[in-house]
Amino acid sequence: MQEAQDADALELLLAERGTQLMRTAVLLAGSRQDGEDLLQAALERLVRQGRRITGDPEGYLRRTLYNLAADGWRRRETWRRKLPVFEASQPTTVPDETAAVDLRDALIRALHQLSPQQRAAVVLRYWEQLSEAEAAEVLGCSAGTVKAAASRGLRRMRELTTARAGLDGRAGAGLDGRPGAGLAEDDFELTENRT
Repeated sequence: MQEAQDADALELLLAERGTQLMRTAVLLAGSRQDGEDLLQAALERLVRQGRRITGDPEGYLRRTLYNLAADGWRRRETWRRKLPVFEASQPTTVPDETAAVDLRDALIRALHQLSPQQRAAVVLRYWEQLSEAEAAEVLGCSAGTVKAAASRGLRRMRELTTARAGLDGRAGAGLDGRPGAGLAEDDFELTENRT
């Protein structure tokens, strides 16, 4: 009887919050396929630990997503140090010609170049739209740490995207062609709403 209730609760959670959880997983993992794998691994842990979890299962699931993503980043970084040829052999993506796809691509690429702490803080604050206190609770750190990591992450993303705009011959223009350099906070919302 308990298993049926657990399954119903999980189905309800996924029906209500599944889209947001998938979006977060894709942003953390970097691609749709890796995001699906990440969310599936987190769900497996939720099911295995279901009876031992006290409190909000969504909170447990989100924390598991971020922890699994950080483990993956560390693992990939170790391989990159050991096998420098590995990164050169990765296929490059051909960007679509639309401005929205270009902007999303630039955002994802910039996110990949951030440290795991900065990436998690930026995703939580600007894609998940959590407050500093909520993000701090998910990450298990202070609100000041989240604020600093998000600030540094945004600054780094602006530097990266400004450099890319200069390489593309769009020096002095934002990624969407408007005057200004790099990313603005509204660029995050622009891509969030089109997912």
